[in-house]
Amino acid sequence: MELGQADANMPSEALALAMVALAALPQRIEAADQPLEGGDDPAFGTVRWRTLFCADRTQTGGVVMGIAEFAPAGTLLPHRHSPAEVYFGLEGNAVVTVDGLAQPMAAGTALFIPGDAEHGTVAGPNGFRMLYVFPRDRFSEVEYRFSPL
Repeated sequence: MELGQADANMPSEALALAMVALAALPQRIEAADQPLEGGDDPAFGTVRWRTLFCADRTQTGGVVMGIAEFAPAGTLLPHRHSPAEVYFGLEGNAVVTVDGLAQPMAAGTALFIPGDAEHGTVAGPNGFRMLYVFPRDRFSEVEYRFSPL
């Protein structure tokens, strides 16, 4: 049996313990090897992203992390979600509006977004790349509630 694979006959308690043990091991991810998702649903904007850590895809827990990529003037429409979120600028610039207050973002800038705060992003003329982090096991645990336009 390969690391990360479960034996179909393994009791569920043993499987749960095995998964906890695996989540405690270091995980190394190459961002360029992860698929680029999003960008084609006008309901949320034009942002695309690469998921790096998520318990649905990696043997990790307690954190979801990825890289969001915006073309020039790209958007993530205003929305809310219960967990807090952290953004960290990697390249380019953008304005993230949080509860009506514009927050300029650039490479090296970190932004904490409280849970349930309305926020949206508009990239600058050269686009924007940022790291995002949620304190959850899985991205599917983050329910996006988009604001009416």
